[in-house]
Amino acid sequence: MTIKVAIAVVVCLIGWAYVAILKPPPTKICGTPGGPPVTSPRVRLSDGRHLAYKEAGVPKENAKYKVIIMHGYANSKDFNIFFSQEAIDNLKVYLLSFDRAGYGESDPHPKRSVKSEAFDIQELADILQIGDKFYVIGISMGGYPAWSCLKYIPHRLSGAALVVPVANFWWPSVPTSLSKETLSSIPMGDRWALRVAHYTPWLFNWWLTQKWFPSFSILEPNSPLFSNSDVEIFKKLMKIVSSLQVTNLKTRQQGDYESLVRDMIIGFGNWEFDPTEVANPFPNNEGSVHIWQGLEDIIIPCKLNRYISDKLPWIRYHEIAGIGHLLAYKGNYSDVILRELVLE
Repeated sequence: MTIKVAIAVVVCLIGWAYVAILKPPPTKICGTPGGPPVTSPRVRLSDGRHLAYKEAGVPKENAKYKVIIMHGYANSKDFNIFFSQEAIDNLKVYLLSFDRAGYGESDPHPKRSVKSEAFDIQELADILQIGDKFYVIGISMGGYPAWSCLKYIPHRLSGAALVVPVANFWWPSVPTSLSKETLSSIPMGDRWALRVAHYTPWLFNWWLTQKWFPSFSILEPNSPLFSNSDVEIFKKLMKIVSSLQVTNLKTRQQGDYESLVRDMIIGFGNWEFDPTEVANPFPNNEGSVHIWQGLEDIIIPCKLNRYISDKLPWIRYHEIAGIGHLLAYKGNYSDVILRELVLE
């Protein structure tokens, strides 16, 4: 009897551990019974998933330049770079942003990967008929979709800008010494969160929600991941964008697992390629690729993106002093980024 009780206890503990730690929480898919409503235009992809999108700028029929924007972590199509109306009108730019899989009103993608991002973008562009070629701008965690486009669909690109793009400490080309140095510059709790996302991704959802150890702090009001410059910029954004809090809630409305958790696991997991393997998509200078990096960025240490840029001399690397991770929202830098991209 004692053995049977012991076995029953072990089975119960295993079952509890699976439910509490390993089993993903249920996803509230937009447009399904009990799920959030669909309020944005969406396209249906060939695999049946939907991508929600937003169009801005001049009409695509009249546009000289067509730009697709990939948002960052815990963000959405509704809160991207602030381009001035003057720049948009003068350059005649059509802007297309979309909720990446699992964010906002876009369906989750259980098989989502770095590679799949490029083909989502390509299919979105084709369905909306924006043309054979387009520019891409990837912001922060939206940097890995931009790398994906450079790797898998370079023939569709007119140019690319990676703005404070995610840099993976475990890319094979990154020297161990540099990986250790840059990782150690990040606060301890966040450092461990990144390690969990990379080495034990099946544990990451639990790690974000547990209360025993410090976890990923980027969503906390006073996160040590933000530089003094970032804090000042964020305060100004809060005054300008009164709907920021509502937008953030909508960003994660289908559940954190398919948005925040999967994004971190992919961004800091094992990629299908190393960025240093990417070939120059514009060997005849018919376009350009830019990386924009804030020197005070704590979230993405500048030495990583500087190292990758040194390995790829065809990338135009811009390192800005006195600015952190929110570089694109500082002054008129968003317009500078746009002009450099389409006019170079």
